[in-house]
Amino acid sequence: MTAIVALAFALLMFPISSPVRALSSKYYDHSCPQLESIVTSAVKKAMLNDKTVPAALLRMHFHDCFIRGCDGSVLLNSKGKNKAEKDGPPNISLHAFYVIDRAKKALESSCPGIVSCADILALAARDAVALSGGPTWKVPKGRKDGRISLATETRQLPAPTFNISQLQQNFAQRGLSLKDLVALSGGHTLGFAHCSSFQNRIHNFNVTLDVDPTMNPSFAARLRSVCPAHNKAKNAGSPLDSSNLIFDNAYYKLLLQGKSIFSSDQALLTTPKTKALASKFASSQKAFEEAFVKSMIKMSSLTGGQEIRLDCRVVR
Repeated sequence: MTAIVALAFALLMFPISSPVRALSSKYYDHSCPQLESIVTSAVKKAMLNDKTVPAALLRMHFHDCFIRGCDGSVLLNSKGKNKAEKDGPPNISLHAFYVIDRAKKALESSCPGIVSCADILALAARDAVALSGGPTWKVPKGRKDGRISLATETRQLPAPTFNISQLQQNFAQRGLSLKDLVALSGGHTLGFAHCSSFQNRIHNFNVTLDVDPTMNPSFAARLRSVCPAHNKAKNAGSPLDSSNLIFDNAYYKLLLQGKSIFSSDQALLTTPKTKALASKFASSQKAFEEAFVKSMIKMSSLTGGQEIRLDCRVVR
């Protein structure tokens, strides 16, 4: 309860941005025509050396947009006593910031002072999905970079332990619907979860049960073997689905089989509307991809910045 009150208080203190500045997919057509090819090249190059880059970029974009809008605030480094978003507890495991840095460096050579870091991240997230076998889409551009980044605000991010009402409220505060929630949760088709984020489901679930009864028993047993009760292995965990390097609808199929990782995944099956959507996406990759693209454009249109950074890690 304390956490929910703290969350509500944080949202009152730090209002979330809404789509106020009109974005356009043609925003840089004249000022920086080579933008998209430069970003795509940076993502492709990074993927050759590290297969986890797409999941990292997609998660980074989500975490950016959910705090102060998509303003690149997640990219800023901590400075002095100010602890930035990237050093907040939910963001400690974010990585691949260097991909954005490399794209920005190339863009500063081609079209200096023109492209925001927030736009680079939005494009990189799109490329991460497309280059992993998922859909592509035209990204509306014209975001500005924010000047404020506070680790304390990361409490506004939806937690993997959230139930459906907490998730619904969290998304609604950003103008996102239940359909957006179910579609964007499909981003969990890419990536990896550390034990700490799903420990609550496989050990001491409640007073009478050790394991969440909604989990497939053999799946839960496998997770318990990888993540023992007093796990000491820093990098231990589980892929988020069975094809975690490919953007597909396996996440929803596994969800319906009791093989989801997070409580917040399982929560999608606890209301008729969200369960029906999850079932629809499990049976149709096309329906999932169409909904995902719409929700990504909607989420990434939350704006809130003021400037164009020259270095994505520091304000001007």
